[in-house]
Order: sequence, then structure tokens, then C-alpha cells
Amino acid sequence: MRKNLVVAIDGYSSCGKSTLAKALAKKLGFIYIDSGAMYRAVTLYFLRNHIDMNNEEAVKDALQHIELNFHSRDYESHITLNGEEVSEEIRQMPVSENVSEVSAHKLVRKDMVKQQQRMGKSKNIVMDGRDIGTTVFPDAQIKFFMTADPKVRAERRFKELQSKGDTSTTLEDVFENLAHRDYADTTRAESPLTRAEDAVILDNTEITPQEQLDFAIEQVKLHFPE
Repeated sequence: MRKNLVVAIDGYSSCGKSTLAKALAKKLGFIYIDSGAMYRAVTLYFLRNHIDMNNEEAVKDALQHIELNFHSRDYESHITLNGEEVSEEIRQMPVSENVSEVSAHKLVRKDMVKQQQRMGKSKNIVMDGRDIGTTVFPDAQIKFFMTADPKVRAERRFKELQSKGDTSTTLEDVFENLAHRDYADTTRAESPLTRAEDAVILDNTEITPQEQLDFAIEQVKLHFPE
């Protein structure tokens, strides 16, 4: 299989994009890049350092002090923020409640897109996010757009938080957060969430992770014949 192949996975929050992307990357032997984790890590930095999102100079300066890296451990992709492992902390509600605002900022998006494009220049990658197939890699060889019923998405996210020890967040909190993020993601001025015309729609409301992986692999085989 040749180099510089890109599988772009876009879709709504808590649709299982990262679950599919990780499994697909492992199956194909590609590198998995979690663009959502990058925006979450930036959000965490902004929260910790009380960055005013309305102050462009402050945002610009903050971005100069953020170094993000991915590494693999136990077949999982982990992200570090300035050398600190933050894979768990970026999934907590404070970050979830602010990541849409941070990721909508034009300076943040410009910086992250530049980093993401650099990552895809010399490797075969699977990348998931909101604008991978439309902005980051519009020429990706195959694109997926994932969706699922909002109630199902909220239930999945709620169970995930509970499994990580979060007992203070309610299902209603999660549902409202997802609704807010959907609105923010689809209406923002910078690279809004939208399906690329050539993206394959994957609605996983009623299918298992294995079934969606099987579907994705079949699609990849059609686009990347041996």
C-alpha cells in the first residue's frame, strides 16, 4: 500500500468517531491522530491559564506556548500538553463545556489545521474531527461522516463518564452539553461541521462498534485496493 493515504472521519460529538478511528488505524497499520484531543488540550491550557478568548493577542501568545504530541501505549493513542499526559483530564466536563468556543476561534483553528496537515504529509493516517474531510484534508482518499440519534449519543457519553468515576454529571447535563456543542459546531464561522459531498455516511445508532468497523473496512478496500 502506498504512502500518504488519509482516512478522514468527521461527525457529531459522541458518535464514536475516535472508537472507529482507533480500530481502523490498528487494522490498517495506519497512524491515528485525534484532532478533537488537540482542541481539548488547547482548551485545557486556556482554562488553566485564564486566557480571554476575546483577546486575540492573548490567544495568539498562548498558542506559542502550547506543544502537543501523540504517543502510543497499550495500543492506545495518548496526548501530552507541554510534556504532561492529559488524555484523561481533557475528557472531563469543564473542558467539554468550553471546547466548542475555543475550537471555533480562527487563530486556534488555523494553528491546529497547520499542525494536522504537517502530521499527514509523510504517513498513512486516520484522523477524526469536525472538519477533516472539508478543511484539513479536502483531498483525502476516503471520508466518513458519522452520526447517531442524540439520545443514544448522550447515553453513550454518560456511561463513559461514569466508567471514569464522574458521579456528579447527570444524563441531562450531558444531553444539554451535546445539544450546545452540535449547535456551536454547525453554526461557527470557522470551518463549521458539515458533511463533505464525497463522504460516506455512517449512522451507528443501531449498530455495534464491530459492525461499524466491518463497514468501514469494506469501504476502505474499495478505495485502497491492494
